[in-house]
Amino acid sequence: MSVAEMILSALRGITANKLRSILTLLGVMIGVASVILLLAVGNGSAQTVNSAISQLGTNTLTVRPTGGGSGASSTKQITTTVGTQIQAAKLGHVKEVIPQVAGSLTVASSTASETSISVIGTTPAYFTVGTNSVSAGSAFTAADVTASAKTAVIGQTLATQLFPSGSPLGQQVTVGGTPLTIVGILAQQGSVGFTDPNSVIIAPISRIQASFTGYGAVSSLTVEAKSADAVTAAQGEVEVMLNQLLGTTTANEPYTIINQGSLLQTAATSAASFTVLLGAVAAISLLVGGIGVTNVMLVTVTERTREIGIRKALGATRGAILGQFLAEAATLTLLGGVLGVIVALIGAQFPVNGTQPVVLSYSIPLALGVSVAIGVFFGVYPAARAAAMRPIQALRAI
Repeated sequence: MSVAEMILSALRGITANKLRSILTLLGVMIGVASVILLLAVGNGSAQTVNSAISQLGTNTLTVRPTGGGSGASSTKQITTTVGTQIQAAKLGHVKEVIPQVAGSLTVASSTASETSISVIGTTPAYFTVGTNSVSAGSAFTAADVTASAKTAVIGQTLATQLFPSGSPLGQQVTVGGTPLTIVGILAQQGSVGFTDPNSVIIAPISRIQASFTGYGAVSSLTVEAKSADAVTAAQGEVEVMLNQLLGTTTANEPYTIINQGSLLQTAATSAASFTVLLGAVAAISLLVGGIGVTNVMLVTVTERTREIGIRKALGATRGAILGQFLAEAATLTLLGGVLGVIVALIGAQFPVNGTQPVVLSYSIPLALGVSVAIGVFFGVYPAARAAAMRPIQALRAI
């Protein structure tokens, strides 16, 4: 029997009992679609997390005071002066040190008001790190910081809320009772967790300190390394410098250093494990579909015992009988796999719990290949059983 004849025979066998074949197709389809979709959800989640962390800058460190470091050896707070001293030291792997103070205040324009808005005081270098660029107008300058100028850059969400009918550039807003003039608008940024980075107002650090926070400890220092490969070395240099300036040791450091690169790597590893877990769970559906194929093929062999006996009596070889039933099982699972791919591609167009699935390029051929392999694997026993029948036994069983 040629390959073409074997395929035609397989199709005739599949269409002989349409309802049974459709149910088997559905089982395989669900298994294949589950594998592709769950891998896509895991991949989409990983990309969302990686994108959020990347926006912070993979070549940056964040130094945050922790309130620790108690004892006589801890004599200083992390202030703008500390940041200036680290910058002036010209450490080998450190490019920029950017101090930040932050608060949550009410921001109002002449027509609208928003409460609990994140207000950040920093330096112009803030707009050169990560995605904190200005899309319209300009950032405030070093001269503005020196003069404690009442200027600010506003996020796009907040700009729309406060100035729904016009541009905020050149307009005044009141931040906690202090008037500031808008000189720039931040570029649109993706959300990080539950915080909208576009609902923020950024002003010279000296102005925010003078009006709101005072001149004590800063909220954080953002340290930009000279390259992504230099982040770990920069972290070591900054830690040594901070301990010298603060009079602390590694045992009582009153700060923590967050390495965005390490955070990204950890998140990527966790996301990969999550994706593999989802794929393993979905593979169970394929296994169940394979067991269904076995049941269907066993029933098919039983129903077609007479056909098998007649074919063997007319000279059909054991290999021809085996190939015929294996072809039926493989064709059945291949058709179910193709339907599963179509369903998965359609399903991937819709967000799942806020996450947009991203189909992995290798998941489609993998799922199809596995579905056919399952058809062959689970079809071997029924096919071998059919091929092993003696003609006289097959004809007598009818």
